[in-house]
Amino acid sequence: MREHKPIIRSGAIVAMALACLLAGPTAAEAVVPRPATPPTGDVSATASAPTQARTHRPARAPGDGGDDGPFGFADTGLLDGLDLPYGLGGPERAPASGPVRVYRGYGFDTCRTPPLSTMRAWLRSKYRAIGVYYGGRARACSTQRHLDRDWVRSVHRMGWRILPIYVGSQSPCVRGRHLRNHRMSTDDPWGQGASEGWDAVRRAAALGFEPGSALYLDMEAYNVRNSRCADQTLDFIRAWDREVEDAGYLPGLYSSSESGIRHVERARRAGYDDLPRAVWFARWQGKPAVRGEPVLARDAWQPHGRVHQYSGSVREKHGGRRLAIDRNRLDGPVAVVE
Repeated sequence: MREHKPIIRSGAIVAMALACLLAGPTAAEAVVPRPATPPTGDVSATASAPTQARTHRPARAPGDGGDDGPFGFADTGLLDGLDLPYGLGGPERAPASGPVRVYRGYGFDTCRTPPLSTMRAWLRSKYRAIGVYYGGRARACSTQRHLDRDWVRSVHRMGWRILPIYVGSQSPCVRGRHLRNHRMSTDDPWGQGASEGWDAVRRAAALGFEPGSALYLDMEAYNVRNSRCADQTLDFIRAWDREVEDAGYLPGLYSSSESGIRHVERARRAGYDDLPRAVWFARWQGKPAVRGEPVLARDAWQPHGRVHQYSGSVREKHGGRRLAIDRNRLDGPVAVVE
């Protein structure tokens, strides 16, 4: 993208309720700090095995995946209550605090949230899902004039499904020069990831995204060959994931196929815990398909845990309204809106 079951803690309920009253989508991008426990030992996705993964949450086995479930790939629509990669339960996990919803079909993301009139006009397109940049200090479009609880409810009633995108601190070795002022701390990436994960949750709650919603951390392309930087980046991602999931939401990751997605796939194969439940990979070539991504094993994040951004920075016009968008094919979780 230019500018992809625990029970809520009692403290989280109070904080999210307060956030709904005090924080809106146009609030300052300052992250509300929250204490976090750092990991015990280094984390490296390039190592043959994880270094002392946190023992009170065992690494989860990947789902058996490999099929498209009861519907053919050409089918689109909302699928409720499906198991996602790594499972939503298991003997060591509490039940999800809300339903998980999966959308299969075409979607787009765009820097500024369109007005309702444009969303209504775009019902003439093939798209039925939209990615919205709802939070994070590195958002290119930090002012979202149209994005509020009413917008979320209204587009959902029109039939749109929403992918909430949080553009938080970026990798210390991020490739984009325009993002280097938003690099994460190299002293405590775990603590910063946890704080920003909590910020992602409170902002999502303020917009009316219910527990069970997928929240996607946008980690733009970085140098995965820099092992120290890669370790720090993975620490941040895992801490963000843990905080989001402990609040009852579903953590996802958007990144370039050749950087962040390759990185977390190596971590998955090595057995790390606290990894994203869904991956949104950017590869702007080839067919718009969630299968066949070269950096992912066939059963990784399957079934129903993938989004493919197959084209970007294009302009389309539907119903007389033109937008600059990135194009996506989905078979993955979206926001829960009641």
